[in-house]
Amino acid sequence: PIGKALAERAREILAKVADFEATAQAETAAGMTQLRLGVIPTVGPFLLPRALPGLRAIWPDMQIYLREELTESLLSGLTEGRLDLILIALPHDLPSQVETMLLFEDDYSLATPRAHPLANLTRVEGTDLAGRRLLLLERGHCLQKHALSSLPGVTLEEDTSFSATSLPTLVSMVEEGIGVTLLPNLAIDAGLTAGHDLHLSHLAGAAPRQIVLAWRKSSAQSDIFRTIGERLSRIKDGTQ
Repeated sequence: PIGKALAERAREILAKVADFEATAQAETAAGMTQLRLGVIPTVGPFLLPRALPGLRAIWPDMQIYLREELTESLLSGLTEGRLDLILIALPHDLPSQVETMLLFEDDYSLATPRAHPLANLTRVEGTDLAGRRLLLLERGHCLQKHALSSLPGVTLEEDTSFSATSLPTLVSMVEEGIGVTLLPNLAIDAGLTAGHDLHLSHLAGAAPRQIVLAWRKSSAQSDIFRTIGERLSRIKDGTQ
């Protein structure tokens, strides 16, 4: 439709204006003076607290503004120029004007109550989950789709009687014996399940989600964004 095409063109123009302003800023100052960074809630809280002090040490004069939103909103904010950089998980459809940098791959673990039949296993296969329903995040979270499609050739089903708005809520529900779920190892390594009485098993053969940084191809700050990406990758590897 013509109206939709015009709206998309208008968003592209606004984004290019934002990039022009950023270029002018880079030419009149020693790098960026502010960064508008968007993150998804299943990645940002488990990675950024360890990364932000280092980023501020590298760029002490740069103000970092964080926005935690779902993937679709972050992509809209990026293409419209509301955000400079976003931290998201793939697979996900991306606009053509967006460039990405792969930071790392994030595997899954199966979380079960202590009394669950699978709680005696340190490693589970896709066949172990056949016919079992998973507690998942509510629709709109990319992790919901990623979890359901994580095991090629195995049809996973969602327990639609309950959906969570956050990973800590999922953990609490599993601990209470409500059901089982898949948790990203990034969150587990950051302490998501610490202090909770549940069992974690490695999920063998699962396709990991890809954690990436994304920015507009027209951005003048690509080199800075790649430096940020390298820093985030080292944080995940524990090399700082």
